[in-house]
Amino acid sequence: MDKNIETVKDDKASELSEILDGLNKKQKTLPSKLFYDERGSKLFDQICELEEYYPTRTELKIMEENIDEITSVFNDESLFIEFGSGSSIKTRILLEHLPNISGYIPIDISEEYLLKSAQQLRNEFPAIDIYPVAADYTKPLILPPIAKKVSHKIAYFPGSTIGNFPVQEAKEFLKVIFDLVGEHGGLLIGVDLKKDVKILEAAYNDSQGVTAEFNLNILHRLNREFGFDYNPDNFEHRAIYNEEFGRIEMHLFSKVDQEFGANNQRFQIKKDESILTEYSHKYLLKDFAELVSGYFSVEKVWTDSNSLFSIQYLTTK
Repeated sequence: MDKNIETVKDDKASELSEILDGLNKKQKTLPSKLFYDERGSKLFDQICELEEYYPTRTELKIMEENIDEITSVFNDESLFIEFGSGSSIKTRILLEHLPNISGYIPIDISEEYLLKSAQQLRNEFPAIDIYPVAADYTKPLILPPIAKKVSHKIAYFPGSTIGNFPVQEAKEFLKVIFDLVGEHGGLLIGVDLKKDVKILEAAYNDSQGVTAEFNLNILHRLNREFGFDYNPDNFEHRAIYNEEFGRIEMHLFSKVDQEFGANNQRFQIKKDESILTEYSHKYLLKDFAELVSGYFSVEKVWTDSNSLFSIQYLTTK
């Protein structure tokens, strides 16, 4: 066990209860956080490199073109806290320009993947103290003790992951971040913008089928870790843009009438019915400013030339 890791995890009974509650809904759902076991995290890294998946390369370009201005929001006593750190590709760009911060705390639900990434970053940035935390970051967190003085906390939530939350849940998560960074704190966040539906649907239905594999991996994980008896071959991935709610919806559609279950609960699903696995909301800049207004003010927005994506810096009220 890494001596610098603070582990905060739901017990399996609590997670299973959440899963079963979702499957009992009229529109069956599964928690999207279950995507990110080690295999799921690797598949997502592959998605980020796909030609159709514009968010990652667009966000990286925005960062590279504006890095000095973006990193100017930090100071030498800033604590850098990243939610859903994954492989930390974008983080490296920031850390290269932040040698004197008080510390970096990557938070991710996939512990094995987190530890490997944290060790790689320690090797690359030996002057920066790194404190990995394995946790469900949507819930209140207690940060580990930091060796250096901290007068300023900035959370980092890249990749438009805020779009995965329905509006009310997004506000609840923003409250978690607000409580964590405190007075005069900041939030550097990636926000995907509304655009042509064809671009959106292509990004989540890639021609190589990597997103499909990523979506189906959630069923393999449920079988392995929670005792389900899904046959993943009986499901297919489809991502659909919901115009009314301004979001991509990822589904696993049943190819046949079938039954599955765990923990003495059985579920039936008919052919062409689906299990909803993820939302990905897209925003207009004014709508996002309204969403965060209960806890944060938008201080700065950086976008690409085609207005596909934005990086925003918010400060606590």
